[in-house]
Amino acid sequence: MSSYDFLAGCYDRLTYDVDYAAWADYIEKHFARRGLPGKTVLDLACGTGSLTRELALRGYEMIGVDLSPEMLSEAAEKNRDAGPIAPIFLCQSMDKLDLYGTIDACVCCLDSVNYVTRPKQLQKAFERVHLFLMPGGLFLFDVNTPQKLQAMDGQVFLDETEDTYCVWRGEYSQRSRICSYFMDIFRLDPETGLWDRGEELHQERAYSLEELTAMLEQAGFRDIKTYGERKMRPPVPGEGRVFFVARKD
Repeated sequence: MSSYDFLAGCYDRLTYDVDYAAWADYIEKHFARRGLPGKTVLDLACGTGSLTRELALRGYEMIGVDLSPEMLSEAAEKNRDAGPIAPIFLCQSMDKLDLYGTIDACVCCLDSVNYVTRPKQLQKAFERVHLFLMPGGLFLFDVNTPQKLQAMDGQVFLDETEDTYCVWRGEYSQRSRICSYFMDIFRLDPETGLWDRGEELHQERAYSLEELTAMLEQAGFRDIKTYGERKMRPPVPGEGRVFFVARKD
């Protein structure tokens, strides 16, 4: 089982309820509040490129980076007509980010940071983002909180559409601080009328806000702020998702 090999073809159908326009609205609020040196934005762990497209349509020059070739294939097809300048897509891991030039902002959304389960690898990823940011550039990302991931332990979830069925269960390890999602996915083949089955394993690590702040500082970021779930205020106890915004001097 490997993440997104099978899921890529039905990811958008299973995440139809994600309001990417609202996510883009929230990102732009921070851009407006902090100011950007330009309009070039990196969508790190861009997946199928839905947020990439939303920001491209708003006039940003987008670069999408993801580790999954299957997800990037979906993203490239989706973004053919997005924006006056078509987004560029690169197949890379976060810790080996290597761009052709500098960027004015980096966004990494939908708990993609949690998917980097080795702290040293995440530290390297933060350093690579910092390297390619212009002075004054912003890094914005969100994480699932440790409390949310711990609550996933033993839970079973079901996502279903007319042509896709996904059942998954969560297991949280206190020792490793990793929540594992074991997925069974059934996808209808429109040509044969038969159902294909796939299995995938997804894992997220629980990082405390203090750990992430220290990593950002070590990478060279300053003016580090945390916010509640798509809120412009500090997080409150019990929130399952927290946003970070940091600046490069």
